[in-house]
Amino acid sequence: MMNTYRKLTSDEITRELFGSFIRHQVVTKCRRRRNEEWVIEDAPFIDDWSEEEYQFLVGCLKNTADTGGFVYAAFRGGVLKGFVSVESGLFGGEQRYLDLTSIHVSEDMRGQGIGKCLFAAAKEWAKENGAKKLYISAHSAVESQAFYRAMGCVEAEVYHQKHVEAEPYDCQLECLL
Repeated sequence: MMNTYRKLTSDEITRELFGSFIRHQVVTKCRRRRNEEWVIEDAPFIDDWSEEEYQFLVGCLKNTADTGGFVYAAFRGGVLKGFVSVESGLFGGEQRYLDLTSIHVSEDMRGQGIGKCLFAAAKEWAKENGAKKLYISAHSAVESQAFYRAMGCVEAEVYHQKHVEAEPYDCQLECLL
């Protein structure tokens, strides 16, 4: 069975869309900034979304779609298996960033290239919409960081303070388009 990819409209983004989506991620090590250096630390936890977090996600993705941003999804057999979102407003002055606010692949489909396809689509959309770079406030899990590095991401030249305050353990990254 092949994966299909398409842009989502606000009306399609409902809690039911995520009914078979598996957010579950077992994290053992994280990449953290300590004394101006990046280090790998033991930080075991399980990342999963509560019902309230799914509801918040739906609201955020609807807002992205309604405000001219990009919400793009991967499906297998009509079931959501991955998604990415990019906000519409440029920021960062000379950097001309667009904010990649989410990229997730269902646990049962990781390692099969879906994330790479979603990231490529986000880059293409951002470039078409005037960005020079994607900005990513990225989960610090070693596996997540490896994905972003493989996609060509590096530490952001300019940090978006709102992201730093909201998620102090995230790695602030950028990707040249």
